[in-house]
Order: sequence, then structure tokens, then C-alpha cells
Amino acid sequence: MKVDVLYFAWVRERIGLPREAVETGAATVAGLVEELRAREPRYAAAFEDVTALRVALDQELADFDAPLAGVREVAFFPPMTGG
Repeated sequence: MKVDVLYFAWVRERIGLPREAVETGAATVAGLVEELRAREPRYAAAFEDVTALRVALDQELADFDAPLAGVREVAFFPPMTGG
């Protein structure tokens, strides 16, 4: 399946892209992260510590064990703080 993957803040800086279309066979967000990590070192660096990341599926916050079935957009970003 093909999904649009968006990267924000330091995730975008490490990968060097704001977004990309990704062909994936992953069933969950965690599976997608593993596929991305295996691509090349910049992805491995961006996803080194997923506890420092949040994910949204079709603009709704989700967990890394969430299924990707039917999802069109996956966004990765660091936690947001108010102020």
C-alpha cells in the first residue's frame, strides 16, 4: 500500500524531507518505522528513539501499534509543548 509520510521538526531535519510517498507492506506504524529505519542512516537516526516521537494517522493521534489499513497519511513529530 502507498501512504504519504510527513516529517516535522527535527525528524524532518534528520531525514531531509518534509514528506514523501512510501510504498509499504507494514501492518502497523511500528512496522513502517522498521522499514524506514532500514532505508539508510538518516532514517535510522530520525527513528532511533521512537519514545521521543508522536504519530498521527490521517491527522488523528495514534499509537505505534496502530494498524495502517486504510490510512492515507502518517505524520511523525516530536511532542508539542504549550506556552
